[in-house]
Amino acid sequence: MMDARDSIGTAGRMPAVLARGAVPARPGRLRFALRICSFFVLALLALFAGGFGWFADKVSNMTTPANPAKADAIIVLTGGQSRLDAAMDLLASGKGERLLISGVHPSASRRQLQVAMGGDKQLFSCCVDIDRAALDTIGNAEESAKWVESHAYGSIILVTNNYHMPRSLLEMGRLLHGARLEPYPVVNTNLGNGSWLTKPEALRVLLTEYSKYVLALARGIVPLRPSAEGLTIAEASAVKN
Repeated sequence: MMDARDSIGTAGRMPAVLARGAVPARPGRLRFALRICSFFVLALLALFAGGFGWFADKVSNMTTPANPAKADAIIVLTGGQSRLDAAMDLLASGKGERLLISGVHPSASRRQLQVAMGGDKQLFSCCVDIDRAALDTIGNAEESAKWVESHAYGSIILVTNNYHMPRSLLEMGRLLHGARLEPYPVVNTNLGNGSWLTKPEALRVLLTEYSKYVLALARGIVPLRPSAEGLTIAEASAVKN
C-alpha cells in the first residue's frame, strides 16, 4: 500500500520526466528549418551563378552590325564617347531620320556636344534631339518613350555598349509599345571565347551589370512607379543654347 509520501513524491516527479522527454523535439525542428534555409540559399546561389554565366556568354558574343537595316530613328544612351560616335555615324549614313541622345548632362550645351562628337554641324542642328532629364537607364526608357510617341516612330536602332544592351532592351521594351527595337551594341573590348574570365575589370563590369539586370527583372513584377512630375519631353532640336 502506497503511503502519502510515495504519492506526493511520484506526483512531484512526473512533470519533470515528461518535460525531459519533450526537449529533444525542439532542436530537431530547428535543424530541419536550417537545412531547408540552406537548401534555398544554395539553390539561389546556383541560379544566380548559372544566370551570370549565360549573361556573360551572351554579352561577350555580341558583335556590332556591319550594315544594320534602316529604321525610323536612332536612340543612343550616353555613357561613352564610342557610343556617341557610332550613333552619329549611323545618322550620317542615313540609317535613321533623327537621333535622340538620352542622358546628356544638364550643363553640356548643344555646341559642346556637337564639337565633342565631331559630326557635321548642319546634320547635328537639323536632326539631333537632346534629353537632359534621364539620370539612369529607367530614365532613358521614359524619355525615349515620350520622344518615340511624339514622332510616331515604328522602328528604332538602340545604341549602347554590349554589356549594357540586355538591360537597356528590357527597360525600353516595357515602355516603347508598338516600336520595334533593333540593338546596335558597341563593343570596346573583345570578350569572346570566355576571355572575360581572365580579365578582372571585365569580370567586375559584367557582374555589376548582371546584378542590375536581375534587379530590373525583379522590378518588372511591380508596376512602374509614376513620377510626381510625369515624363519630361526630350528637348527638340530647334532649341538653341
